Amino acid sequence: MFQSFDNHATPEQGPPRLVALREVLAREGLAGFIVPRADAHQGEYVAARDERLQWLTGFTGSAGFAVILRDVAGVFIDGRYRVQVKAQVDLGHFTPVPWPEIKPGDWITEHLSAGEVGFDPWLHTADDIAALRAALEPAGLGLRATENLVDAIWPDQPPPPCGLAFVHPDALAGDSSADKRARLAEGLRKAGQRAAVITLPDSICWLLNIRGADVPKNPVLHGFAILHDDARVTLFADPAKLDDATRAHMGPQVSLRPPEAFVSALRSLSGPVRVDRASAPLAVSDALTEAGIAVAWGEDPCRLPKARKTSAEIEGMRAAHLRDGAAVVELLAWLESQPQSTLTEIDVVTALEGFRRATNALHDISFDTICGAGPNGAIMHYRVTRETNRPVQNNELLLVDSGAQYRDGTTDITRTVAMGDPGADARACYTRVLQGMVAISRARFPKGVSGRDLDPLARVALWVAGQDFDHGTGHGVGAFLSVHEGPQRISRLSEVPLEPGMILSNEPGYYREGAFGIRLENLIVVQVAPDLGDNRAQYSFETLTFVPLDRRLIVTAMLAPAEREWLDAYHAEVLAKIGPRVGGGTLEWLTAACAPL
Repeated sequence: MFQSFDNHATPEQGPPRLVALREVLAREGLAGFIVPRADAHQGEYVAARDERLQWLTGFTGSAGFAVILRDVAGVFIDGRYRVQVKAQVDLGHFTPVPWPEIKPGDWITEHLSAGEVGFDPWLHTADDIAALRAALEPAGLGLRATENLVDAIWPDQPPPPCGLAFVHPDALAGDSSADKRARLAEGLRKAGQRAAVITLPDSICWLLNIRGADVPKNPVLHGFAILHDDARVTLFADPAKLDDATRAHMGPQVSLRPPEAFVSALRSLSGPVRVDRASAPLAVSDALTEAGIAVAWGEDPCRLPKARKTSAEIEGMRAAHLRDGAAVVELLAWLESQPQSTLTEIDVVTALEGFRRATNALHDISFDTICGAGPNGAIMHYRVTRETNRPVQNNELLLVDSGAQYRDGTTDITRTVAMGDPGADARACYTRVLQGMVAISRARFPKGVSGRDLDPLARVALWVAGQDFDHGTGHGVGAFLSVHEGPQRISRLSEVPLEPGMILSNEPGYYREGAFGIRLENLIVVQVAPDLGDNRAQYSFETLTFVPLDRRLIVTAMLAPAEREWLDAYHAEVLAKIGPRVGGGTLEWLTAACAPL
């Protein structure tokens, strides 16, 4: 199994570890310390060595941070984790803080009257620290860069990851590394910049057409890179991670140096040097500034080109989604064939991974499967453990959010299904969520529109019923890279214009704590929309995911004719594309599931 069911949350360990950290704070003369979820590469998914927030507090979510002061310890979590955090931390010692509604600077000034707060400059960006300074300095409070104080009290901290990197073929990438480097170097020269520092692992892997094994579920290599204006790249990574074949693939213009040489290499550069203030560790720009090298703030040069998928990457994603869709259909047909109330959440997760393995193409899962039965479905990023494993009971909803990594693409799909009859209220809520997903799927929009502009389409049906969901409608997705990829997303916060080739999730939801959760998710890719005669550049979405929606939960009377038309056309396409990939009872089930509404 790629997924384990061990319980990584240890709330009982939080209080003594908090005491130990506060003892270090006292010795250092600090009033507090910030513990982010991020690593030095600002990745959402981190290696075991970098699970500092989890180790200290017990909270296992993929986003958040803690601010430890002398008398109070706040755990900052967004809307996805507000149910989960209450079960994973000792609430007598840690205080959940709703974020971003409450900013860390405002919270610190409310709870601290004097002193300095420490932070590890390798784990925070320039943007992070600038925002904190702006909030703290007017209140007479300071920030101090320090060594990592959690590492100082973590006696059995795991070593850095050392997974073996491997070649990602040019045929799947759709472009050679040499061509990518040449184009980006030309952009540096035009901007008058001598080099760019790249710290995001997926950017490095995209640029060099390699993949790695340093982070579970994400095929990325941990390292840092410097792209020079003559298209050379210096890669700072453990040499043990790159075998002769991978080094030969990278070619003579890519030199390999150990990670400990990174800072000295920064100090020897000629400026201006581009640094992404939103993703690079503050330590990078500090090292350059201390050496008298001009810093040119600018976005990681790989981010937008990486987001605009090549035709080869889109073809690979299509193939991966058909393969994966057949595996998910096998699961849904299997679920319906099981006797009522005989399964547990772990049974479902195990069966789904088995169907994906049966494709003989599975590289890994793209994240731990979220499988929430009944009230567990309301925990947005619920991860089942042996302690929480719940029976899948009759007359309730089952939410399954999962994905896979194949060499030709990354998948992410959510389906909520009825186990028996969950009731009229649940069916109405499901239908509203479905209407939101259909609205995004059908959207046609002008060039220049961002995810912020489209986000309300997914919520209108819920809003008119007084309902909503506390997460973005969609995130970017990589091509055999990270399942969460920026900068594109469908969110109230996103101002990045959507462009052809960008792949996003389309996943509205609704969650009722203690009762049920509903989420529906397809992946979509931005495409140029046909000209309707007005000579306006417009875009639309192509759906990549082909798995039926649960017709038993759809209140057809709530649907507009256009919504019903879209669903019937979608189900016809599901049957046409997935039908040839399944057989026997699964095909019979799929045929019935895809019948017109």
